[in-house]
Amino acid sequence: MSPARPPGVRPSNPGRLATYFHVHLVSDSTGETLNAMAKAVTARFDGVIPIEHIYALVRSDKQMERVLQEVASAPGVVLHTLVDRDLREQLEEGCRRLDMPQIGALDPLVGAMSRYLGAALSTRVGAQHALDHDYFNRIAALDFAMAYDDGQGSLEQLEGADVVLCGVSRTSKTPTCIYLAHRGIRAANVPLVPGQEDGERLTQLKNPLVIGLTVSPDRLVQIRRNRIDNLNANPSSAYTDQEAVRDETIKARRAFERRGWPTIDVSRRSVEETAAAITNLLSEHRNHKIGTTW
Repeated sequence: MSPARPPGVRPSNPGRLATYFHVHLVSDSTGETLNAMAKAVTARFDGVIPIEHIYALVRSDKQMERVLQEVASAPGVVLHTLVDRDLREQLEEGCRRLDMPQIGALDPLVGAMSRYLGAALSTRVGAQHALDHDYFNRIAALDFAMAYDDGQGSLEQLEGADVVLCGVSRTSKTPTCIYLAHRGIRAANVPLVPGQEDGERLTQLKNPLVIGLTVSPDRLVQIRRNRIDNLNANPSSAYTDQEAVRDETIKARRAFERRGWPTIDVSRRSVEETAAAITNLLSEHRNHKIGTTW
């Protein structure tokens, strides 16, 4: 029997009864890696919705005892990324007593890499979140994305970017820049504004890769109307007018083509998918093999 639906949670397909189940995520660090893996796996199952119980920074026997009490009160699947051998054994033994499945989420990958490299495993807790060079690079990239968002910054300042995104309003420029920053990529964005900003100044940039973001007019009108409704604002007619938007997007595409900028159509892409395409283009750019369209 599936657990009762938690308040505020609705199945993605209202016409079909969803299956709810408890998933316990146990980590000796922040739990971010485990949470991302759990979401990626459960997304592969249609009509299945996890009720997540997250236990981060579990580093003592007493903490593990509390975890097992919670697991006993809400039977389900237990996923973990524990490094400490004693804590792992405590969790495994507790799950055996409760007759619940427990899975070391990183074990298959870690085992395969260890065999390939012939290297001993690190037993340092939270090693993947150490305050190393990459960590500080991501923080710097995030600061950069916020400082040079929405057309801010001079050309000289934008030269410090790895990539500059250009596109009409509501093409996910800002969230994509922030997502890229979490990957350590310095991204800025410049909006195309009819009668004000056409992006021509970006042709003078020498270091960053400039990428044009395009979108279908119908999709853009829908996004803009939803935006206006959420803000309870009165839009200008040109902002959501079908013909005006079509003209705006056509001009943007032609400008990108004329300047030879690679482009990405974001009409049906998530931010993650757009960022992945940008990462590929940036890799090609760094190797002097720039593609034109994704």
